[in-house]
Amino acid sequence: MTQYKQPVSVLVVIYTIKLEVLLLERADHPGYWQSVTGSRDGGETLAETVLREVREETGLDVRRYVLTDWQTQNAYEIYPHWRYRYAPGITHNTEHVFGLQLPHPVDIQLEPREHLNYQWLAWQDAAEKVFSPSNRAAILELPKRQIPPSPPFAKGGMEYGENG
Repeated sequence: MTQYKQPVSVLVVIYTIKLEVLLLERADHPGYWQSVTGSRDGGETLAETVLREVREETGLDVRRYVLTDWQTQNAYEIYPHWRYRYAPGITHNTEHVFGLQLPHPVDIQLEPREHLNYQWLAWQDAAEKVFSPSNRAAILELPKRQIPPSPPFAKGGMEYGENG
């Protein structure tokens, strides 16, 4: 039996205090750059999906940084060339947006089946480079979403497991 993706996903904008944004180049579509994304598995909470996807795609442990649920949802039509991943008749996905703030750029470990390369870019350049309109809109929100450097879990930030 084929296991289909759920039409519920997360978009995780990983950025630094200086608003440098991590972008990943898709392996299945070279030249397509994006933030961390992924569909919810089984009965995961959204926070658990974020933890899993960030670890799978970058090797980073979300629990070491400041994770913020932006309380933003984007409903969009799934690109036709990716619909085979979903159950027949599913044409739309609901994406939940999160931010993950790091103190500075770090090296990451790519999952080679998913991504070919990564780069840290200034937020304005990152917004121009991503292919997804919802990813672009999220990156453009960064100046308003940035968490002050201290305390570690400032208002609006959450520890892994909360509000998931």
